[in-house]
Amino acid sequence: MQSGLLALGGLFFILRRVIDSPEALEAFLPVLRAAPWVSMDTEADSLHAYPEKLCLIQISTPTGDRLIDPLAGLDLTPLLQVLAGHNLIMHGADYDLRLLWRYNRFVPGSVFDTMLAARFLGERNFSLSALLERYLGVSLDKSMQKADWSRRPLTPRMESYARNDTRHLKPLSDRLRSELVAKGRLAWHEEACHRLIQECTCDPVVDLDQVWRVKGSHLLSRRGLAVLRELWLWREAEARASNRPPFFILPHETLSRIAAAAVDSTPVDQWLPPRFPARRRAGLKEAIARGLATPPDQWPELRRGSGRRLTEAEQARLEALEARRNQRARELGLDPSFLAPRSVLIDLARDWDTHAPRLMSWQRELLES
Repeated sequence: MQSGLLALGGLFFILRRVIDSPEALEAFLPVLRAAPWVSMDTEADSLHAYPEKLCLIQISTPTGDRLIDPLAGLDLTPLLQVLAGHNLIMHGADYDLRLLWRYNRFVPGSVFDTMLAARFLGERNFSLSALLERYLGVSLDKSMQKADWSRRPLTPRMESYARNDTRHLKPLSDRLRSELVAKGRLAWHEEACHRLIQECTCDPVVDLDQVWRVKGSHLLSRRGLAVLRELWLWREAEARASNRPPFFILPHETLSRIAAAAVDSTPVDQWLPPRFPARRRAGLKEAIARGLATPPDQWPELRRGSGRRLTEAEQARLEALEARRNQRARELGLDPSFLAPRSVLIDLARDWDTHAPRLMSWQRELLES
């Protein structure tokens, strides 16, 4: 009886191109639960809306490729509960995991990240399209990368693009896994994927004195920073009100240039787009006025040059660590920055005992050997 229901469920989904109803989702869950492997991806509208929304979940199993429509008002809790019980095959999973955590506090049990696997194998071009071309001879249509995924109905081209994001992940992961095993690096990859889940399934700590310090802010005076802070807050409110990403309102660099001009009492209009709406222009000038009126004791502090210089002994330790990292990276055919970024080496050179616990065991093994 149960196998008959699964067969009917599979047939039902062959007929349904997009799962956008509670009935369709409920019928899919037994198929997903029984799947021996699951690959997954998501799409959001970060280039078209603010704040971004989860717009699509792509899932591939041996029964085929499915598109789940979160914008159809579905309760995705049962779906995510089933997904949490699988080892999910994903590519560059950090963005997707952060998105799903914000959406419904989703925490997967385990992940096989094909991008991380490729990096452990020394691949320098680890985009999905490059890896599929190299390992499977598959060429992807990349024309929909900047599509508005909140658009409904999805066009056939959008559906095809979305399905291709997960369709080939299983054979790709099989190839990458076998190479990781052959090189003795599968355990490294598993540890990195575990760390990835830990880092992406928690609420980020927002530094309210840092978030508005956009590109160009390091050139500003303290009064200029006060103006920039008000401009950033105005742009945030404007972006949310208009449901447009902040860079559509004004780019980061433009905010810094306007703040500098305002402090110097020079016209700011030269930095505004030709068709900048009068309402926005008025709001921007009000933000400038608030920034200029900020009392000196409330001006933000300068942050450039805040890090202390390394002592002679620390510099020597840094050079030794860099030499060891670079040597190990050459021997293994890895990108040195993937083994350990320079910022991490600096911290280790200053105080190994304090910062070494941040390393994964494979990193520590390579840096100590």
